[in-house]
Amino acid sequence: MLQDFYGLREQPFGPTPDPRYLYPSPSHREAAASLLRGLTDGTGFLTLIARPGMGKTSLLFQLLETLKDTARTAFLFQTQCNEREFLQYVLQDLGIPNEDSGFASMHAKLNEFLIQEVQAGRRVVLVIDEAQNLSEAVLEMVRMLSNFETPRTKLLQIVLAGQPQLAAKLRRPTMAQLLQRITILCHLKPLTAAEVAEFVHHRLQVAGLVGDSLFPPASLALIAQGSRGIPRLINDICYNSLALGCATGRKRIDTKIVEQVLSDLSLESLMRKVLPKPVPELRKRPKPLSLLPALLRNLRSQH
Repeated sequence: MLQDFYGLREQPFGPTPDPRYLYPSPSHREAAASLLRGLTDGTGFLTLIARPGMGKTSLLFQLLETLKDTARTAFLFQTQCNEREFLQYVLQDLGIPNEDSGFASMHAKLNEFLIQEVQAGRRVVLVIDEAQNLSEAVLEMVRMLSNFETPRTKLLQIVLAGQPQLAAKLRRPTMAQLLQRITILCHLKPLTAAEVAEFVHHRLQVAGLVGDSLFPPASLALIAQGSRGIPRLINDICYNSLALGCATGRKRIDTKIVEQVLSDLSLESLMRKVLPKPVPELRKRPKPLSLLPALLRNLRSQH
């Protein structure tokens, strides 16, 4: 219904990390170029750090799409696991049969697979998303996986992607050996107000919009302010604004609609709406017994 009302082929502000909708901001272009250059040059360890909602996973999917004809890739997001489970996930995503769950057997199978791939002229790339959730023990295993190499090349290239907690974890003294192996470190920045406007226009165009933008400049400025330049929040605000505009028959999303959406999405506003108002505290009355000492003093003075 929303698509028909606004003349769109599909919903432009969906929550899934669709690479078609990835807006190439300068920060995103720089990070993508650095990662691709590192993988092309055979760098062993690369890291991408971004706050939640910055489009990190979409960028990684786009990167894997670029590599699909020249590399075997694995994408892992099950990061709350132990060492054995992690290695099993790696083998499974690379399509390596594994009936024996012993460490030595799994390492041998992975090493054999990596040698076969390099002999066939393909590199192997392991992308680990939400890596901030990995325990130090699993991160140490990841470091050990980078030891798969020949005298001239790395057999396995690893991209660690995660939230700022990953950077904090890598700075721990116990992670010094892993940190020393990271040759490329990228991060994503929030969008500026001008980039927010371009972001919204880009997604509307991909979704099939023909003609003027549905969001006037004043509305876009308000969206930039309310979202703090975070793509996921921009999507949430724009989707709810279009839904409200559709429900009220508005073809253009003015600032009143955006303000209403920002109020509805505000946690403080929601708490005020759903929680009962506190009962006013009754004025405290003196306890009856508190008058007894004064009464006794008065009686003594009369005698």
